[in-house]
Amino acid sequence: MLPSAPDQTPLVDLPLVDLQGVTLNLASLAGEVNVLRGIDLAVADGETVGIVGPSGSGKSTLLMVMAGLERATSGRVNVAGNDLSAMSEDALARFRRASVGIVFQAFHLVPTMTALENVAVPLELAGIPDAFARAQAELRQVGLSHRLDHYPGQLSGGEQQRVALARAFVARPRLLLADEPTGNLDQSTGRTIVELLFDLHDRHGTTLILVTHDSGLAARCRRVVRVEDGRIAADHPAELVPAS
Repeated sequence: MLPSAPDQTPLVDLPLVDLQGVTLNLASLAGEVNVLRGIDLAVADGETVGIVGPSGSGKSTLLMVMAGLERATSGRVNVAGNDLSAMSEDALARFRRASVGIVFQAFHLVPTMTALENVAVPLELAGIPDAFARAQAELRQVGLSHRLDHYPGQLSGGEQQRVALARAFVARPRLLLADEPTGNLDQSTGRTIVELLFDLHDRHGTTLILVTHDSGLAARCRRVVRVEDGRIAADHPAELVPAS
């Protein structure tokens, strides 16, 4: 008998982020609020996606669900091969430390730690022995080698966001979530942060999902997803999105 031919079925690359039928309901004084209403979204490894939409549409909440900081009420949330709904809080913390970087509008630096200490923290928590050397190298990449020993209160808003970017990238996460990263910055400083953000993405190949009110910034991404009333209203390549 002749040996059977090898299976020629092509391998299918699974998305890094895979959301299927995701809902999120939160309690309020006025009753239950349906924040997310059946989100289906797949994002490939290394892709850049801009998320836009009106205030209160669920954009930032969607990022929090991807990071495991909010648990979906129903549906499937799979990120980097992890079923987030099945994970304990400790497991979610380990998942974020290993796979996800987050940049917030309000920086969220630890005020009693220097820039160097803020960036080294996630590496120290992961037990990486050269945490401070790697943190110093990352701060150099964002132009802050002269601010290593400064505390957040001694830094400008742009410098604080650079520290936040260095912290988000230092562990080489597969996924970076950025929530209005230029929202607290003036226009010139915001442009500098955006260039750093995309430069770091280009150098490390990190998947980038970016929430922004700035249509021009969203258009820097490969895709633009519009969220309205907790649902995805549109999902297009950036070049096909009408100018606002």
